[in-house]
Amino acid sequence: MNEMAIEMSGVCKSYQFFNLQDIELRVASGTIMGLIGPNGAGKSTTIRILMGLVHQQRGEVRVLGHRMPEEQAAKRDIGFASDDMRLYDGMTVGWHMNFMRSIYPSWDGGYAQVLLKRFGLQAEQKIKGLSHGQRVKATLLLVLARRPKLLVLDEPTTGLDPVARHEILYELTGVMADEGRSVLFSSQNTQDVEQISDRITFIDRGRIIDSMDKEAYLDRWRRLRLEAPVGVALPALPGVIGIRQTGRLAVAIANEFAAELPNAYENSGARVHAVENMTLEEIFVANVERSREGVTA
Repeated sequence: MNEMAIEMSGVCKSYQFFNLQDIELRVASGTIMGLIGPNGAGKSTTIRILMGLVHQQRGEVRVLGHRMPEEQAAKRDIGFASDDMRLYDGMTVGWHMNFMRSIYPSWDGGYAQVLLKRFGLQAEQKIKGLSHGQRVKATLLLVLARRPKLLVLDEPTTGLDPVARHEILYELTGVMADEGRSVLFSSQNTQDVEQISDRITFIDRGRIIDSMDKEAYLDRWRRLRLEAPVGVALPALPGVIGIRQTGRLAVAIANEFAAELPNAYENSGARVHAVENMTLEEIFVANVERSREGVTA
């Protein structure tokens, strides 16, 4: 069995207008887990709990084998970056690099210089003079150059232009050259997550609604475009989670596609015009809609 970098079991946290409910999340060592959810879904609350910044009211959290929030020493091996982190405006990028080097024995000065050049930053630049994208790059440089065992990134690509996003995603992919290193990467941008993640977890309204290997999602989900002549009722078939019909035309969504499914529709009297792969974004939306309708998986 793979060693777990993150284990969250039965985790709950209640606020006045939001509840995080029975979160079950496991990230194996050497894995990039994408945590996808809309705004307000619970991504940041989940991450702050596993970082020990917010205390759960119920449930167990272990990070790199350490119980959180009791064993804060785990943070020495965790690189954490979020959209609301702030650097010292009056200090330079180089000052921040030296500061991090003085704290973390794992600091890799050579790698820091590589990232400085790759991200187009100058050590002499003051933080207050950086653009939003440059600030994000500087923050990630300070996190990545520590060579942490676990990277926890909360919406790291928010507000970045396409070039900056590409540069950051490239570096995150490169981090995984060390198979013992793990990443939890939260985002509402499914394209970013699909590009670099091994596994995907969907969260909505404070609940985990699905979690599995990325390739399994893309392999199992299909959209079937159908035509049902007058008098033909489309049957409920195994693996089909929903059908939307307008007149004679219909779209069926399958989350457990099987090769015999198109034939089953043809045998019912319907015509199958197309069987299409679905993007991760389409799968996510279908999952959320199904969850909100109260359909049991």
